[in-house]
Amino acid sequence: MTAGRGGALLVVGDVVTDVVARHRGPLATGTDTAAAIHRLPGGAGANVACWAAYGGCRDVRLLGRVGSDAAGWHRRELTALGVRPHLVVDGSAPTGTVICLVDTGAAAERTFLTDSGASLRLEPGDWSDGLLDGAARLHLSGYLLFSEPSRALVPVALAAARARGVPVSLDPASAGFLTELGVDRFLDLVEGVDVLLPSRAEACLLTGLPDPVDAAAKLSRHVPLVIAKQGAEGALVARSGTVCARVPAVPASPRDSTGAGDAFTGAFLAALLTGMPPEEAAAAGCRAGARAVERVGARPPGAED
Repeated sequence: MTAGRGGALLVVGDVVTDVVARHRGPLATGTDTAAAIHRLPGGAGANVACWAAYGGCRDVRLLGRVGSDAAGWHRRELTALGVRPHLVVDGSAPTGTVICLVDTGAAAERTFLTDSGASLRLEPGDWSDGLLDGAARLHLSGYLLFSEPSRALVPVALAAARARGVPVSLDPASAGFLTELGVDRFLDLVEGVDVLLPSRAEACLLTGLPDPVDAAAKLSRHVPLVIAKQGAEGALVARSGTVCARVPAVPASPRDSTGAGDAFTGAFLAALLTGMPPEEAAAAGCRAGARAVERVGARPPGAED
């Protein structure tokens, strides 16, 4: 399942400011915990777009919503990494902020505190069919499904893509928010999506199955192609109720796992757009994920790195 060679990628999703606090060991409740703190651009949709551009996609567009407090900074950061930002500036809400608590132990695991702000106020009125001009693929961040305004945008974008024959991918984005939304509602909302890219936890949650292989296989009865991201265990490729490939991970020395799944998705989509089969594209995703966890923050290296 590919969209042919070349063409633009349109990403619709969240743009937020990440405050990454890297600490070692448990947080000390009621007192201070030493940490290295960084303010960085983030957001699942924006990260995917940046990693797709880094992966070689020459025309990556991003539709997102930000507050006036950080619109210019985010626009500059996206442009610097080769993304064409279409940012709606919200006059009532600030840019979303995510505090990423990263334990600098062996797995560099992270915990998120999320204030979505303007990012989940993206709405149907922000959409234009012209965003799809020349597009070979549309990617939707799953965070769009977790608020009423942005949830209403999803069927509008899906219908526009379907009318033009543009395939659509979606990353569920958050097991925690998925629990609140409900599995049945999620599966109804993603009807018509061609590619689903869940994490291990998301795939198991969406199917009620504890084994990720069984979960990926079951999900592929709902969505034609499922790429189940398995972190340090690579990725699974599933079609028509069967896992048809197990793609190994690339060894890495983790510093910060923030955005690793977004890196995988962006590189995977960029590879699909070159005409790679899904199995090879998933291998490109694993390489990008390994690169991501060795960096602080969720974005790929820029010209200055």
